[in-house]
Amino acid sequence: MNTVDPADSPSTDEPLDLLGVGIGPFNLSLAALADGAADLRTAFYDRRPAFSWHAGQLIQGTTLQVPFLADLVTLVEPASPWSFLCYLKARGRLFPFYFAERFHIPRTEYDAYCRWVADSLPTCHFSHQIDAVRWNQERDLFQVDYTRLDPDGEATGVGRVHTRNIVIGIGTTPHVPDRLRPLAESPSVPVFHSADYLDHRDRLLAAGHVTVVGSGQSGAEIFLDLLRNRPHGREALTWIARTEAFAPMEYSKLGLEHFTPDYTRYFHALPEPVRDQLLPHQWQLHKAIDHETISAIHEELYQRTLTTESGQPSWPDVTLTPGVSVRTAGRMGADRVELHLEHVQQGTQSRITTDAVVLATGYRQRPLDPLLAPIDPYLRRDSAGRPRVDERHRLVLDPSIRGAIHVQNAELHTHGVGTPDLGLGAWRSAVILNSLTDEPAYELPQRTAFTTFGLDRQRDRRPARGGPSAGHRPGTATPTIRTAVLPRG
Repeated sequence: MNTVDPADSPSTDEPLDLLGVGIGPFNLSLAALADGAADLRTAFYDRRPAFSWHAGQLIQGTTLQVPFLADLVTLVEPASPWSFLCYLKARGRLFPFYFAERFHIPRTEYDAYCRWVADSLPTCHFSHQIDAVRWNQERDLFQVDYTRLDPDGEATGVGRVHTRNIVIGIGTTPHVPDRLRPLAESPSVPVFHSADYLDHRDRLLAAGHVTVVGSGQSGAEIFLDLLRNRPHGREALTWIARTEAFAPMEYSKLGLEHFTPDYTRYFHALPEPVRDQLLPHQWQLHKAIDHETISAIHEELYQRTLTTESGQPSWPDVTLTPGVSVRTAGRMGADRVELHLEHVQQGTQSRITTDAVVLATGYRQRPLDPLLAPIDPYLRRDSAGRPRVDERHRLVLDPSIRGAIHVQNAELHTHGVGTPDLGLGAWRSAVILNSLTDEPAYELPQRTAFTTFGLDRQRDRRPARGGPSAGHRPGTATPTIRTAVLPRG
């Protein structure tokens, strides 16, 4: 296939078939699968100098929450040269991995695997910042302007390329609640988002008292790491969260079928108000804590009750309180923080003073509007003003635009909880590629779940009661309604 970088190509007038904005795991998956697909001219750009995946949260001992089969390609093309197993082979580590019997790999290893793929694919171009996307009516193509950057992020040149189709995978950005933003943005105040945890870990371990806000996996992992590395009896840790419990992730086999293409199609077909009502109730599917981390936290706390000189239980100096929201926050003196709390169920209020705060408050999708401002007149939006996205992950555009703009991890409102899940990344990439080629680039199975989501009129091969005499010839199908396993709230 053709892997020419249009920025350096002598034939700059020849358009790309697909241009990718952003090189995170999802667009990297698309680049890897495109490498083995039809003869497409593709290029993927990222403003960063190299691939990096959640560098501030690669805590020692943490693992992916999905099996290693949810790599960039395997669930679509196991024979791809860009699979995780091929990475292990290239590194001479297949036998150690085999004997380790790991199904969930360390996050640091996943990051290294992705960097190996990104460094190896000639279609991935870093230090390129995409500035604007426009529709060129005369050429019937998208016109993309970019800036080349040096290792320090300074501009070194500009360029322009034309493409028939675009895929945007610009990822998410750390979310800081408005009431805490002034503190988090002040360099002198020890309030940090979990995305930057490792950058401030030494300072947090040295702080007198640390408060972790947020009940998801990141908050749990950070609380556990701090707990394990602070002295017995002088832990001085508080963990608070808005959720009514420090709840485990829904990880049952049928529960996991919410992360299948079958459920994605079902969710996409629901009316918009139903989708909006359903999503907040599915937080335990993707925003809770895995069982192993919960068990490790409890075990660490339990072990600390065994350390005593009096023979009486010695409870660790920690406070874990769910169902609590932070109403306001402010500075106390030069370097302390006061949090004003409210318990939702009790209706009570309190306050705590702490030396440092870690905000494990999640991420939000980066807005597409700044990038697509010139395209805005062509965008079709839903009742809430969000871009409409069709079943093939394409923004719904005015028919006058013949090309397609696909999105990756920007369609939670239309495609459901599987949108940010690594396990669906390869499938979505294959769907995008298949929409660009005359013949399917990859054959995809029609069914992926045992669960039938929603009611579906089916044909029952059993004869009606009373056998053939009931008015049916032998073998004639009788209509029936199959019930569905509905999503849990």
